[in-house]
Amino acid sequence: MLRMRSATAIIAMITVAVSAIAILFGGVEWSAVFGGFIPARMTNQLLVPGAVPAILTPWTSALLHGGWLHLAVNMLVLVFVGAQVERVVGASALVFAYLIGALVAAAAQFAVDPASTMPLVGASGAISALFGLYALFFGRPKQVTNSQKLNRWIHAAWLLATWVVLQWMAEFLAGSEGVLLATPAHIGGFVAGMLLQRPLLLWRYRKA
Repeated sequence: MLRMRSATAIIAMITVAVSAIAILFGGVEWSAVFGGFIPARMTNQLLVPGAVPAILTPWTSALLHGGWLHLAVNMLVLVFVGAQVERVVGASALVFAYLIGALVAAAAQFAVDPASTMPLVGASGAISALFGLYALFFGRPKQVTNSQKLNRWIHAAWLLATWVVLQWMAEFLAGSEGVLLATPAHIGGFVAGMLLQRPLLLWRYRKA
């Protein structure tokens, strides 16, 4: 059960509030340009006067969405996955993983297309990090091979593919235009979460 004062709930409420204000008063495309992550801005190939400083956009982009459906899908996944992960690693570690996930997601998108002028928006990159943690903490891999370790990685890859497809469906149904909901970002965030599993557990239980 989600506690309203949990880190997961607070992140969700802030995201919903910011996204709703942006959609209602600024519009999806304007807010995406103003606060979304645009790879070309990171190398000064594109200048956007009055926009959020480019260095902050990996995180501000996570507060913006390409529409109501995009927001709803991401928040449902965040509430479910985040609450479970928070129970294991604690509030501080969850927030840390979320912020690192958003950063790595943006970095992955930049690495694939550094000259892109298409804004990247959505919390899905940050949520992907939590999803990667969830896959390792709660995944029950099927016995596809004789190797338990390989089975866990196959299970994680299956969850990642499902998450990417879900994002594609949300983008298609929402009819987003001029906004990028990108696969490299999802993969980057997911991998970051998986790599953070052991460090976050050591952080949580360092005094145990």
